[in-house]
Formats: sequence, C-alpha cells, structure tokens
Amino acid sequence: MDRIVVLTGAGLSAESGLGTFRDAEGLWAQHRIEDVATPEGFARNPALVHEFYNARRAQAAAAQPNAAHRALARLAGHAPVTLITQNVDGLHEKAGAEAIHMHGALSRALCAACGHGWEAPATMAPDDPCPACAARATRPDVIWFGEMPYHMDLIADRLAECTVFAAIGTSGQVYPAAGFVQEAAARGAHTVELNLESTDVSGAFDAHHTGPASRIVPQWVDRLLAG
Repeated sequence: MDRIVVLTGAGLSAESGLGTFRDAEGLWAQHRIEDVATPEGFARNPALVHEFYNARRAQAAAAQPNAAHRALARLAGHAPVTLITQNVDGLHEKAGAEAIHMHGALSRALCAACGHGWEAPATMAPDDPCPACAARATRPDVIWFGEMPYHMDLIADRLAECTVFAAIGTSGQVYPAAGFVQEAAARGAHTVELNLESTDVSGAFDAHHTGPASRIVPQWVDRLLAG
C-alpha cells in the first residue's frame, strides 16, 4: 500500500473563509508581514501583533472544515497518511484528522523567555504572564518569517519513506515547505500538485489537478481509495 505524505497550505482553508497571504480582502492585506509575522515586528509592537493574532484566532475558532479537509480525514482513516500543514487554523483536527503543524497553531501560546507552551486563551495581551516562569513575554505559538519550522526531523523521515507526495493549496514560495517535492521525488515518490492555479514549483510535480480544493481534493481521494 502507498505511504502518502500530504502537505497542505492556506489554499485548503480559503473555502472555509480563512484568507491566504495574498487575499486582497483578508487580514494580511491590512498589515505588513514585517509588522505582524516576524520576531522583529513583535519586539517593536507586541500589542499590534497580539491584536492581529487575536483576530485570526477568533476567525479560526468560528471556521468549519470544508469538503477538502473532510476528504483528507477520510483518506487518513483508510490509508497510511501523514498530513503536514503550514496552516495554523486547526481545521484538520476539526475534520477528524491529526496533522503535523510545522508552523505552529493559533490555539497555542508560547513564552518567548523560557519556551514553555500552553493552550492559548481566546484573547492574548503583551502583559500576560507565562504560567511557568511568570515572564511577561507571551506570544502566539506560530512560526514567523525568519524562524525554523517545527518537526523538521520527523518531516524529513516521512518524506524519505513516502511513495506518494501531494501538495494541496500551497503557494510554492515559502521554504522549506516549497522544497518538499524535490525531497520526495529524489526518493522515488510520485508527486502530485492540487491547487487553484499553477505555482512557482509546479514543474517539479509529476501530476497536476487544478481547481477549487473542495472539488479536486475529494475527487483525488476517491481515486486513491478506489485503487
């Protein structure tokens, strides 16, 4: 049986009402990435960063999985699947699947002083004390630009073992995730891209399915499960 690794990005959750980085109407369009998604931005204005992520956390809490999330959960229930997500919204879990969160999660808080992590409250503020060390250095437990993603050793192991690699709703512009297709292909995996449109790394994939994730992902899962 195929050992499947699926990488998911913001395009998977767009149909659940969560904006992508390049969504002209979304939260990201209202702020510079340098101000709300970098350690330097947090150091300059932690109140702004917390305000931004409080809004994102509220949106994610209200969002529901779409047909693509549910299809991947169905696939994971019937085949050896590793879900790796760049998303921080928790919709894979709401759909009933476990995922490796390489970019962290909106539902988690992190102490920038001691590294302790805990379940985030709905609203966070710069003066929130860490429950472990009491430092007033709490931040969202999400990976910002310039920081190393989580679980990279585990991800490398899964990429080395897989026979099928799929990237769904990813931009192909954010590394190291954009390089996963080359890692999987180098080990002989069949590679598939499912996206609304072509990306910068489309040429690295063996197969392509273009269209809304809620349509093309269930169709792809049906084909896999049918053998």
